[in-house]
Amino acid sequence: MMEGMNMGSAGAWGSGFGGIFMILIWILIILGMVALVKWLSSGSGISSQQSSKTALEILQERYARGEIEREEFEQKKRDLLE
Repeated sequence: MMEGMNMGSAGAWGSGFGGIFMILIWILIILGMVALVKWLSSGSGISSQQSSKTALEILQERYARGEIEREEFEQKKRDLLE
């Protein structure tokens, strides 16, 4: 009879640790998914491409799109190259 009681208490400890490990596994899965979403969104965004352009490249693009006139382009270009 004592043998049965000992097994019962060992079983209670085993299920307690199992629950804790299950919670830890779910936390790791959720953190992994969050990290994956952040990595995917930062790697392919337009903002990462724009930040690597120089000021002169941005100025040339604005002139090519017609956002600024030739005189303004030339003045800003001189300012940048000084």
